[in-house]
Formats: sequence, structure tokens, C-alpha cells
Amino acid sequence: MAGSVERVAEALRAAGVEAEIRRMPASTRTAEEAAAACGCEVARIVKSLVFRGAGSGTLTLLLVSGAHGADPTLAEAAAGEPLARAEAKAVRRETGFAIGGVAPVGHVAPVGTLMDETLMAHPTVWAAAGAPDAVFEIAPESLLALTGARLVRLA
Repeated sequence: MAGSVERVAEALRAAGVEAEIRRMPASTRTAEEAAAACGCEVARIVKSLVFRGAGSGTLTLLLVSGAHGADPTLAEAAAGEPLARAEAKAVRRETGFAIGGVAPVGHVAPVGTLMDETLMAHPTVWAAAGAPDAVFEIAPESLLALTGARLVRLA
């Protein structure tokens, strides 16, 4: 099985998306660290938050701006059920990524995705690429299409 960063690169290539995965000399695990490493404002960092549906048990990936978190009420309304943070071991097992490096693409199994509309305000955004030091830059419209996410208000 391909490594986490390689799975992201393969997913980008398969979708015809030209995005360079950059390995940073410092951690990009948090939005603040990623913004510093990428030289951009924290609002342009895509946080990948993984939740589990209380009723369905399925994972939902929330893509939100690093400048804020997801509002639980809005997230649950968009998901159609109560949500709880997924456990780290479950995230690793079901997405193939460890917390801090969860990419929006390249999961080992399909994950329903919701993308916050505030990300659309930027010409490009930076997303995790499968490791705590790996990121890629992409237009938010391309990220939306690439992930098949539903664009909703999450903040």
C-alpha cells in the first residue's frame, strides 16, 4: 500500500490536478504552524476535522478555514445528525491518515466531505498532504470539485 503522501499525490494526478506537494522543514500540524511554514494568513489554511455521526457511525470530513473552527450546530445541521470527534485510531484506520496530516483526498475509503464556504474567499488555500510536514496549494474551487464536498456554512 502506498504511503500517505504518495496516496495524496496519486489522487491529485488521477484527478488531473496540478498541485505540488511541498515537504516543509517545520511542522504544519496546526493551522498556525502551517500558515507560518507556507507564508500565508491562517485563514488560507484548510483544517481537516474528522467527526463520526452519532446515528450512522460514518465519518464526515469537515474542511474549514484555519482562522476558525466548525460551529457544532451548523456542522450537525449540514451532516443531518449529531457529530462527535472521531477517535485518532479510527481516523487512521478509516482514512489512512494520522491526525495532523489528514488530507482532503487520498483516503483509503470514501469519506463524506463538507467544505466551509469561507474558504471560497481566497484565490488559493493550503491543505494537508498526508503528513505533519506536507501541504499543497490549490484553488478552493478546485478543492471543492476534487473532494466532491458539499459547500455549506460551517462557521
